[in-house]
Amino acid sequence: MPDFQSQRFTVITTIQQPTPSMVRLVEKLAEANCPLLVVGDKKGPQYYPLSGSEFFSYEAQLKLPYRLATQLPTGHYSRKNLGYLIANSRKAEMLYETDDDNAPLDSWSWRKPQIEARLLAGSGWMNVYNLFSSEIIWPRGLPLPHTRTTPQLEPGGPVRTVVSPIQQGLANGSPDVDAIWRLILDSNITFQNPGSVILSAGQWCPFNSQSTWWCSSAFPLLYLPSFCSFRMTDIWRSFIAQRCLWAFGSNVAFHNAEVFQERNVHDLMRDFKDEVPGYLQNDKIATLLTKLDLDKSPDAMGANLLACYECLVANEIFPSQELQLVRSWLADLSD
Repeated sequence: MPDFQSQRFTVITTIQQPTPSMVRLVEKLAEANCPLLVVGDKKGPQYYPLSGSEFFSYEAQLKLPYRLATQLPTGHYSRKNLGYLIANSRKAEMLYETDDDNAPLDSWSWRKPQIEARLLAGSGWMNVYNLFSSEIIWPRGLPLPHTRTTPQLEPGGPVRTVVSPIQQGLANGSPDVDAIWRLILDSNITFQNPGSVILSAGQWCPFNSQSTWWCSSAFPLLYLPSFCSFRMTDIWRSFIAQRCLWAFGSNVAFHNAEVFQERNVHDLMRDFKDEVPGYLQNDKIATLLTKLDLDKSPDAMGANLLACYECLVANEIFPSQELQLVRSWLADLSD
């Protein structure tokens, strides 16, 4: 049985039986004394026969002591929020999240909040993938006019040790890109390892939920919105999280690939349709969030998260129903 007294947790959501990628993952997690929390959905298995994991079926979720359990929609990736809440209630100090088609590489190991990285120069949108590959490639959610830009490292900037509460790892094989890239350029990718980089205030790059590390100080920012498409929920979360971290002089880091994605079957035209709201609104979202005056108090993370959603609701990015879920999330997190 997994050790549920652990202060490390990994969270996934799935609608299928354990994949080879998850079998490989629990082997790695055992070395790190880290249980795997698996959040199911209304569609999918009632059991998850994988040693080292704890499965929460849809019926089991409804019995959890969280407001969100009955408020979250079914058939949506946002049910993963319940896994975050469970890890938080068990006093997790750090959380790793991934998807069930990402297998850890041999080099995968549990990360620490401290990271050695270099700063980037300039401001605006940054195609961080271009620092790790010479291929034409960009992360899902990057506005299309910025896909060919290559960020520049801070001139003469040293490698420095910083605490980065959110760390995004890349994925070899079938990385996290948008449907346009897959429809036109699709190929297997092996990223290079030039060293980790930090995005500072004013530097935007979408990050995803496929191989991402969260320190407890950033747990309020884990919230995945429900009233948006499946392909935008983690991307729009990433913009909000970046903006909230700026208020505290903090940052998001990107580091080399630590997983290999054997991608589940997707309908690429359906993915494209779900990504259209991002193509049309991601620039607007970044502009709106940049203009926000957020509280710099150390205990204002939750209030700032709510302020971001209030702004985006007021500007019709999200419907007003999203605010009730954000408030429930913050109440559940506090409880």
